[in-house]
Amino acid sequence: MKKIECIIRPEKLEEVKDALNQLGIKGMTVSQVMGCGLQKGKTEYYRGVEININLLPKIKIELIVKDSEVDRIVDTIIKVARSGRIGDGKIFIYNVEDAVRIRTGEKGESAI
Repeated sequence: MKKIECIIRPEKLEEVKDALNQLGIKGMTVSQVMGCGLQKGKTEYYRGVEININLLPKIKIELIVKDSEVDRIVDTIIKVARSGRIGDGKIFIYNVEDAVRIRTGEKGESAI
């Protein structure tokens, strides 16, 4: 099993969710996060004063999937979330040793 963690632009969330739904992915965790990378923030003006904002709002999606589904899911996320501009995000893939469904006690891939 693998954990796919992706950080994307907030405006891409619904498109990514819909695309994952079409792949049959139902379970995911979505968090609102703040971060910075190559974008290095942005400059805004508040009451005539220049303010540098270096942490920008992002969305983090976490999925636990079978090894065989990883490439298809990652390709779909890239296709949907890519705008071609700095700040599109990142995808991280981790090994998952085990999973347990609390309600039934199922373990491994049957728990996801």
